[in-house]
Amino acid sequence: MLLLIGFAVLAGAGTALSPCVLPVLPALLASGGVGGRRRPLGVVIGLTVTFTVTIVGVADVVNGVGLGSDPLRDVAVAVLLASGLALIVPGLADRLEARLSRVAALGVGGIRISGGDGFRSGLLVGGALGFVYTPCAGPILAAVISVSAASGRTVAVAIAYSLGSAAVLLALTLGGRRLFDRIRAAGRGPALQRTLGIVMVATAVAIIAGADVSFDQYVAEHIPEVNLSSSLEKSHAVASRLHELSGHGAKFALSAKPAVAPRNASEATLLADAHGLKDAGVAPEFTDTQRWFNTGVGGHSNRPLTMASLRGRVVLVDFWTYTCINCIRTLPYLKAWDAAYRDKGLTIVGVHTPEFAFEHDAGNVESAIGRFGLRYPVVQDNNMGTWNAYGNEYWPADYLIDAKGHVRYAAAGEGDYSQTETAIRALLAEAGKSVGGMSHPTGVVTPSEVATPETYLGTARAQGWRSGPQSGVHDYGASAPVELGLNEFAYTGTWSIAEQPATAVSGAGVDVEFEAKNAYLVLSSEGEAPRKVQVLLDGKPIPSRAAGADVHDGAVTVTGQRLYSLVSLPGDERHRLTLRFAPGISGYAFTFG
Repeated sequence: MLLLIGFAVLAGAGTALSPCVLPVLPALLASGGVGGRRRPLGVVIGLTVTFTVTIVGVADVVNGVGLGSDPLRDVAVAVLLASGLALIVPGLADRLEARLSRVAALGVGGIRISGGDGFRSGLLVGGALGFVYTPCAGPILAAVISVSAASGRTVAVAIAYSLGSAAVLLALTLGGRRLFDRIRAAGRGPALQRTLGIVMVATAVAIIAGADVSFDQYVAEHIPEVNLSSSLEKSHAVASRLHELSGHGAKFALSAKPAVAPRNASEATLLADAHGLKDAGVAPEFTDTQRWFNTGVGGHSNRPLTMASLRGRVVLVDFWTYTCINCIRTLPYLKAWDAAYRDKGLTIVGVHTPEFAFEHDAGNVESAIGRFGLRYPVVQDNNMGTWNAYGNEYWPADYLIDAKGHVRYAAAGEGDYSQTETAIRALLAEAGKSVGGMSHPTGVVTPSEVATPETYLGTARAQGWRSGPQSGVHDYGASAPVELGLNEFAYTGTWSIAEQPATAVSGAGVDVEFEAKNAYLVLSSEGEAPRKVQVLLDGKPIPSRAAGADVHDGAVTVTGQRLYSLVSLPGDERHRLTLRFAPGISGYAFTFG
């Protein structure tokens, strides 16, 4: 653990020198370049504290009260604007300080504070900068962000990472301070103060416009190996300790997938197949779960299942989420296996691990279970506890567990259905069960091999956009580009865009040049009030023969938060899809197939 903490310090120092910190660096130097001699230290400490708290837990707190992450950016903007204006406008700092002194002895802008050393006012401004300080995320920072702050080890690594970053930032701030002191010694102090104030105000305006997010996206896309410590973080020593930090079980080292057994395979053949499924270790328990579905018996309420209680049965653990089109396409097979083998000793458990915030809602999950006609048990994995226990990385993913509770087979993504069913039958035979005939899935949809790749409408994982999503409210213009390249997307109108959803404000639309048989979009409507999305294909209202299942009279009526089918064609075709959104509708992710 000590070695990982040492690596985290070095990684933090390296990432503090990366291009991703440039959006806040001018404000950092400006805020440390004025006020008392201890102000740079206060600025860096304030930034480090709020940055550390943010990456290890503040997101969970804010989400819990329904505020999202934008209020933290709003705090940063307010403090930077006030501090910058205090430097620019003579006398404003005194008036602001007089008001703040009723609460605490904090100065604004570093002009005058209690004791005259600038430390407390530096804490205030640095604390605000910590909310928008986003160094390039290497493996260490990514692991810290993705793991719950409940682990003391996670907090220790996060603090070490932040301290490494703080050391470099303090050196930069002190260096800037020395340069500014020389300028002041030359009699240009007032002009310097106003210039630094303008820098802070300009930073606040850039944050309001989302320029910092856009810059980070550009760096991530166009500057390879941007993290100066990337080679260190990718070393075997670091990788092994990051695996320890995440709390994930070891990756299950599974044998090759079995050959597809014939429908009338003998017991001897199935037992031979089972012998080829090597033991990958004891299956983890269902961990940190929430509500269970489809486990009630005889009118009793749903009860939690455990791997221990399922001993003697073959268990298929299926990781899924109800808006994932790849997961949805596996459901006909899962339902068929449940119907064919439940009475013969198979239990399927759907572990619903959400991708979007609204997928945490138990009511939404219950509605999806009913809509898809699932009869096997499903459990909510909102905190990714069971996901992490398996070391899982994919939606969908299946883990097949034998009657003794050991993992014997795994499959990720779509496909391998025949091999998976062969493995199910083999393990049932190994447990002494008579398997009978194979299943008969219905409603199967085969995905296209040339389909447009999925993309997201929020800033977190957007790709393929002509003008990338910009955080906050932004007007993308009244009309989309006349020509779009294949797999290219474009916004029109005014949108309010966050990390996950993009919400239509006025005149909002999306155009995409796609190639696929089917097109889908995850949508929700504010307050679940019915709102419409107009669907056009090649500039005209979509004809009924090409419309998806959720399109009626050329429009989708959005109510619940789910995946909506927009286009359904006879085969893979290239078209221009245009969507026009009523205000209050949020879009999350496009998928094609």
